[in-house]
Amino acid sequence: MAEVSISGDTHPILQDDYASEWMGIEVLALDDGHATIRMTLRQEMLNGFGMAHGGMIFAFGDTAFALACNPADPQAGAADSITVASGVDINFLKPAFRGQVLTAVANRRASTGRSGLYDVQIYAADPGAVPDSTASPAGGAPTETIPGQLPADIAGTPLQGELIAEFRGRSRTISKK
Repeated sequence: MAEVSISGDTHPILQDDYASEWMGIEVLALDDGHATIRMTLRQEMLNGFGMAHGGMIFAFGDTAFALACNPADPQAGAADSITVASGVDINFLKPAFRGQVLTAVANRRASTGRSGLYDVQIYAADPGAVPDSTASPAGGAPTETIPGQLPADIAGTPLQGELIAEFRGRSRTISKK
């Protein structure tokens, strides 16, 4: 079932992540190497042209990247290390606007040794086109979000929205110190 709030119980790196909390990020799904998150664009996230500030889109993609890179439940011995960005690229494809709901889908593409490669697709949709993660089909359990995929509507059809940005992250696992 999807988590709809940020807390240390959802993922340890979010426990003190005040930037993600301010942005209103919801964690929809987590799995090893995958994460799906969303947020709604607010007025203070816009630039002077009235569209989403590129830094907000970047920060949103970076949060999905971090969640996909770091296990929610580190195994014994791995608790002393963290995975961080060694470099990233972002391509902005279309603008997003106030009130739109952004969804980021992060997936690991490759991992070898202490290095990894991740792709994050960021989509924008109007609020009515995005399922409420607390809504349930015909009174049943909420529709489950599959890690690394876009959320689905009540019938289970994945919502596409518009692809607004492609984020590629290169990771490196380092000592926590």
